[in-house]
Amino acid sequence: MKHKQIYYRNASFAALFFVILGYAIKFYPEQLVGFDSTIQNAVRGDFPELATAFFTKITLLGNTVSVLAICIVLAGIFYYKKWKAESYLMLASFAVMGVVSTALKYLYQRPRPSIPWLMDTVGYSFPSWHTASTMMVAGAIIIVLQGRMKAGVGRLVLQVLLVLVAVLVALSRVYLGMHYPTDLIGGWLLALTLLWMMYPIYDQKRFEWRFQGKQK
Repeated sequence: MKHKQIYYRNASFAALFFVILGYAIKFYPEQLVGFDSTIQNAVRGDFPELATAFFTKITLLGNTVSVLAICIVLAGIFYYKKWKAESYLMLASFAVMGVVSTALKYLYQRPRPSIPWLMDTVGYSFPSWHTASTMMVAGAIIIVLQGRMKAGVGRLVLQVLLVLVAVLVALSRVYLGMHYPTDLIGGWLLALTLLWMMYPIYDQKRFEWRFQGKQK
């Protein structure tokens, strides 16, 4: 792959920023209170009924069952179409994110916000699994669209919508009180790190398997 080192470089920068943020959260959490509180107050507001209903519904897209179902369905469709590399990319995105994000939660062990929650949840706060997983899956689908759909307004609109949904799921976690804004930033940095690390492998296998006639 021509630009493999660029992707690995980008992944290393995203990972570095994640580690710096994680270090601050672990050892200097008081330094982040002002930043987190300002955004929490701005996002949550007075809990308008329409916003509460919207965020309560859209956050479900980031649940483990929802993300897994999306990945399995898309992987099945791609495999049926003989897009094997794309199929494995979807499954790997879920598996890698699940393992890495869970491990990092136990490493940092950040408690959930002490503000009232609008939904129940369990586990540690950093990084936000909903945020990381939805951005990871959105990114994987964007990669597939980039390689399988002709460039144009349609592809661009789909890609923008995918990112928008991922961002809205992330914001729902702050609105519902279950995450700090810095948890979201950590989730996005983690998703970018893993996507940039996985893309060169996916691209190489896709090329090799097409050359060998193993996929379309």
